[in-house]
Amino acid sequence: MISIEPVAGASAQHVVVGMSGGVDSSVTAWLLKQQGYHVTGVFMKNWEDADDEHCPARQDFLDVLAVADIIGIEIEAVNFSAEYKERVFAHFLREYRAGRTPNPDVLCNAEIKFNAFLDYALALGADRIATGHYARLAERDGLQQLWRAVDAAKDQSYFLYRLNQQQLQHTMFPLGNMLKPDVRRLAQEIGLPNAAKKDSTGICFIGERPFRAFLQQYLPIEPGEMQTPEGVRVGEHQGLMYYTIGQRQGLGIGGAGEPWFVAGKDMVHNVLLVVQGHGHPLLQREALAARELSWIAGMAPAIQRASAKTRYRQADAACQVDVKDDLLLTFDVPQWAVTPGQSAVLYDGERCLGGGIIV
Repeated sequence: MISIEPVAGASAQHVVVGMSGGVDSSVTAWLLKQQGYHVTGVFMKNWEDADDEHCPARQDFLDVLAVADIIGIEIEAVNFSAEYKERVFAHFLREYRAGRTPNPDVLCNAEIKFNAFLDYALALGADRIATGHYARLAERDGLQQLWRAVDAAKDQSYFLYRLNQQQLQHTMFPLGNMLKPDVRRLAQEIGLPNAAKKDSTGICFIGERPFRAFLQQYLPIEPGEMQTPEGVRVGEHQGLMYYTIGQRQGLGIGGAGEPWFVAGKDMVHNVLLVVQGHGHPLLQREALAARELSWIAGMAPAIQRASAKTRYRQADAACQVDVKDDLLLTFDVPQWAVTPGQSAVLYDGERCLGGGIIV
């Protein structure tokens, strides 16, 4: 069995771990228990849905209970469905209705996992909360800094850029210095029943389901024309809210030549603008503006150069930074499929500075 060195003074600290039933949060709880912390696990139910196929909350909770039994910790279950629908899902639908493509995981972290859940944990008497996110924290000059995880392929700092100092002061990310294969290997050695459980890739708390069919339950179909930049009709769309900039799949445009991509939306005339070829100029952006700014330090960084991510899986891009009322980024190399509603997140090397919503 793997031995973990105890942390001095850990026994006097109560840490509440957000446990989802997945391997990451399970190993997080085990690590903290081994380090000597007083650990309580909390399972959050944040979506009310009878569709167990796509939102298997019952099985997830059973997995949490099985893991807790092996680790030797108490589990509480809490329902944040009302908070999620009010603070996250309503905003999610408003953004799609306006033709933008929001990132619900960013808002879910800020409003549920590190807000409603943090408040709940502190009310339980916790000193801090912990989650299975892949990110690192460091304290410099009395301020909490957010750093990328050691595992670059799993780093989740992009989704955490809206967290503030008060939230980070009460947070731990025990997996930040670990690689995902090592986390799974550790789970197997401990004997956790979910060691090989597949990672969730669906919408935060809603699960993995056919996305367009899910949206249609809330946003009715509004068909319109697909047109080229020259105004040539090449197809029909089902509603501008169902498409995102750079989308290739599901357009249904036949014919020869290069594949088609979504390049823009005309909300006034209900027209979806499409172009042929991944390298089409309308898919490239030399600059962007972002609003609803959030800064880890509580204030805008005094820098003129940084790197930025314009979506989670996109590589960092070097850029010139100008912060006034909005965040203005000018890229050294044009960026592909910059999408309104997504987040532009700034980095100074490994440190996440914050960012905003692309407009």
